[in-house]
Amino acid sequence: MTNRLILASSSPRRQELIQSFGLPYIIRVSDADETVAQKMSPAQFVETLSLRKAATVRDMLSVDERHGVIIGSDTIVVLQDEILGKPVDEKDAHRMLKALQGNTHQVYSGVACVDAATGRHIVSHSMTHVRMKPMTDEQIDRYIATGEPRDKAGSYAIQGIGATIISGIEGDYFTVVGLPLALLSDMLLEFGIAVL
Repeated sequence: MTNRLILASSSPRRQELIQSFGLPYIIRVSDADETVAQKMSPAQFVETLSLRKAATVRDMLSVDERHGVIIGSDTIVVLQDEILGKPVDEKDAHRMLKALQGNTHQVYSGVACVDAATGRHIVSHSMTHVRMKPMTDEQIDRYIATGEPRDKAGSYAIQGIGATIISGIEGDYFTVVGLPLALLSDMLLEFGIAVL
């Protein structure tokens, strides 16, 4: 059993976070289909997509590459039971931010760990409550103009200039960034990998 991690994500944030573990890792970007047909709870949604991303990467690996643990993750923003994914355009980003401003919403991040050799897997998720400051339409437009909301669930990034629009969180900060590290380190123990 090797302690190599295989991150199934193109996200620079997730890559930085996985690096912080100080374990050997490689990146394999998953091209998994992210559409979900049936109605699911937010927790089921992120767990399903996390596992799909990790499983897709396992299928991409050649037989001699199949060692280590593949990590898939998916993050969504939920406001009053509506799942907010990545915005399709600036108008969509404005719609999301206008709905989120002045309110508390939830961020769910799913994590799947798949043994590259055997396919054995575990899946879990973490949820954090996030309060966004009230904003005017002009402030929303200025934030969108930074380009930061473009590829982000809910159209904001807590670790960027978006930090200035968040007034508080209750829960794990890294869930909001997109990879709950405390949860992931517990899950890796199931595969004999100790971060500390």
